[in-house]
Amino acid sequence: MTTHQFEHPLNEKTRIYLRVEALLRQLEHASQFSDGYQHQLFFRSLFDLLDIFEQIQLKNELAKDMEKQRILYRSWLNVDGVDESTLVALLSEIDHVHSLLMSSDRFGFSLKEDRFLSSIRQRFNLPGGSCCFDLPALHFWLNLPAKQKQSDAADWTKTLEPLSKALKLWLKLTRETGTYRSQTAKAGFFQSDAEEANILRLLIPLEYGVYPMISGHKNRFAIKFIEFETNQACSQDVTFDLAVCC
Repeated sequence: MTTHQFEHPLNEKTRIYLRVEALLRQLEHASQFSDGYQHQLFFRSLFDLLDIFEQIQLKNELAKDMEKQRILYRSWLNVDGVDESTLVALLSEIDHVHSLLMSSDRFGFSLKEDRFLSSIRQRFNLPGGSCCFDLPALHFWLNLPAKQKQSDAADWTKTLEPLSKALKLWLKLTRETGTYRSQTAKAGFFQSDAEEANILRLLIPLEYGVYPMISGHKNRFAIKFIEFETNQACSQDVTFDLAVCC
């Protein structure tokens, strides 16, 4: 059975984390500039990240959440049934990533100071503003050898590695707290309680032709399925898999 996966954050902080994760993935995908338009995705993703960094103290928030995970996993040491060697290795990884995070500069600081990025950022975000007559400096850069462009991209993204590693680990551990269980939305509607949850993960069979609209917070949520073809509320029962991740 073919399914599509859907994730939904249950608090604003996790919402930002998932957006940053998506932008970092786009950066990685586009950083090779393998076709003539990948620079559009690369720079737009980079500048979207800078906008987020200016709005929230992401480094401090992520460091606090990493510390919470470290305290939790340390509390499992010497608990019967726990694989201690695996747990020690995980704690070592958390310590390493947390240390990199704390020793890093404020996210985006060096990128904002970069002369070339600063010269194209404002106009790049205008509709159609990346045309050569709007941004001649960008047009010149695009005609440089591929290796030089890839090297520049690697230098820019390297400054984001502490963020990327910490966020990837936090989201990995958070997602692993949830186990998929089969659920049924009666007449396309499902609701349930959650205990300090961060993310809902859904696996929905494509055959239903529906997508979820989710509302709620860390302690309670509701899912309403919408028919893609009609954009109307689904009236049939929908069986799907759900993981609640804390």
